[in-house]
Amino acid sequence: MQFNQPLATVRYERMFATSTRRRLDPGALQALSDRVRPISTARAQRLPAAPSLRALLPAGLRRGTAIGVTADEAGGSTTMALALAGAATQAGSWCAAVGLADLGALAAEEAGVDLSRLVCIPRPGAHWAQTVAELLDGFDLVILCPPHHVRPALARRVVARLRDRRAVLLVIDRWRSWPEPCDLDVRVEMARWVSIGPGEDCLRHRQATVSVDGRRAEGRRRAIQLWLPAADGALADVSGR
Repeated sequence: MQFNQPLATVRYERMFATSTRRRLDPGALQALSDRVRPISTARAQRLPAAPSLRALLPAGLRRGTAIGVTADEAGGSTTMALALAGAATQAGSWCAAVGLADLGALAAEEAGVDLSRLVCIPRPGAHWAQTVAELLDGFDLVILCPPHHVRPALARRVVARLRDRRAVLLVIDRWRSWPEPCDLDVRVEMARWVSIGPGEDCLRHRQATVSVDGRRAEGRRRAIQLWLPAADGALADVSGR
């Protein structure tokens, strides 16, 4: 992504590409964080969640927390993380996605993310922790897919910055490499793809059980059935609520 352009004029496709050889400039990241930082210092303590997720997160996303997002072999962790961030971006919050080299603009938009409020750094390289720390200075949400091996000291440094800046960190832990306990654990389980209709070969929507647990889960595990995604690509409660 080119940081020297006015943010509002950056085309969507350029938000999802960066050179694998270019080292990210910390100064450019800091300038970007300064640009998107809310003008008001009196920010709400929580960010909104999508209506279909209110049974899991009735009070939304608490600032200063790390939320781990995992899935079984059927997948769905990236879609779930985007859905968690979607309502906040629709409400005006900025979101950064770090380490998601396979993220597509259409998938993010269908999951509810406002693309004009999303910045992607697909390949942060060896300096991923510094990149995330800089982004936490100004972004309300940061989605992180950490590398295969994460040193505990780096993870603790990121979490300390998170607590200080009162942002929300969504950790897509594909390789179970995140060594720090998260405040909430969101897990996608028993996902199965469903065809459009009887006898159809095209699989368009996926049903899954999504659960929330952890030390900030208000004392109990909660689970619901979701279309992740539904046939239109969006998130929806299977019960229709």
